[in-house]
Formats: sequence, structure tokens, C-alpha cells
Amino acid sequence: MNTPIVQSEVGVTLAGGGPFGRRDLDFCLSRAPVAVAADSGADGLLRLGVMPEAVIGDFDSLSASARAAIPAARQHPVPEQATTDFDKALRSIEAPFVLALGFAGARLDHGLAAMNTLVTRPDRRCILVGPKDLAFAAPARLELTLTPGEPLSLFPMTRVTGASRGLEWPIDRLELAPDGMIGTSNRVTSRHVVLEFDAPGMLVILPRRRLDAALRALG
Repeated sequence: MNTPIVQSEVGVTLAGGGPFGRRDLDFCLSRAPVAVAADSGADGLLRLGVMPEAVIGDFDSLSASARAAIPAARQHPVPEQATTDFDKALRSIEAPFVLALGFAGARLDHGLAAMNTLVTRPDRRCILVGPKDLAFAAPARLELTLTPGEPLSLFPMTRVTGASRGLEWPIDRLELAPDGMIGTSNRVTSRHVVLEFDAPGMLVILPRRRLDAALRALG
């Protein structure tokens, strides 16, 4: 196994090239104080006055001004084109968890690719933080403390069956699939929500304000 580029004992905020502002960044850094950039995410960090600990990617969109401002020792080009910059960066980080900011809310294809990476890198505890929602790959069993009435969506990236407690529309004995039944716009009916899945590949989507609940659930 290759040595990770970034090794941290605390959470990492991974910035992508999509839009994010000061409040978004502070929201993540307050929980994951180590700032890392995937390619042009470094431009977004520098614009907000934050120097990334590392920049990882193929550098096809990193600006010349960012390259000049960031010490060479913090620049880690990964030239292969088979994976996205999000994937390159995520697999190069060893940390308790990663909050990925700036990967949702801009280009649709980039958002879909980021969700693909969430389920193809289950060894990395990562939460995708969007403008209004967050998403993460579900483990085999997940227990969440939420508020009744809140939305909770499930989106399968492959065929998955499962069971649930605390949802208005239970998923017990249902086969969920990206080309079949999906589980969007469900609602929480109990403070204690339990989800179980027979296989990896399920995305859980919650309101962004429930980030701390998601972090606790993922351990």
C-alpha cells in the first residue's frame, strides 16, 4: 500500500473546485480543521485566506497564481486521468474522517462522480457537504439520532436491500436500485433511526444541519 500524502489525527476538510463560501468553509473547518485541496479547490481556499496543507490532483485546473502561492512541498501532482481529483485526494488521505466541500452544487457530472467515489472508497469515512444537504456511503448498520419530521433520503448506487426503523416508509424487504425503486424524500418518525443493508452501495442523504449526527453515527 502506498504511503498516504496526508496523515492526520483529526478530521480533514477536503476542498473541491465547486463553489463554497466563508460560512461553508468555517462550518467544515470547525469540525475538520486540516485543510486539503483537490486541484483547483486550492484556489477557493486561498481566496478565503486559508493555505492548504496539501494540494492533490492532476493540476489541470489549478491556477498559475495558486501554484505560485503554495509551497512546492505542499503540491502533490497525480497525473493519471483514470480517476477524478476527488478520488485521487480521498485515497491519499488517512484521517478519522473527511468532509468534502465544493464537490456538489456546481456541475452535475462532477456531483455524480463524487457520489460514485463515496461508494467506491468505503475504507474512507467521508461526508459530502453540499449547499443544503450532505451525503455519505452507508455502512452495513447505521444508527442515527434525528428529529421526527426531518427528511432522510436513500439513494442506491447498486442493487441493495435492507431494513429500517424510525422511517415513515420502511424499506424492509424492498430491493432498491438506481434503475428501479429508490428511497428519496422519506421522513423520520422517531428520534432513533436504524438502517441495515445487505451490501455496500447505499447513499444516505440528510439536511446539512445534521452533520454532527452523521459524524456520531459513523463513529
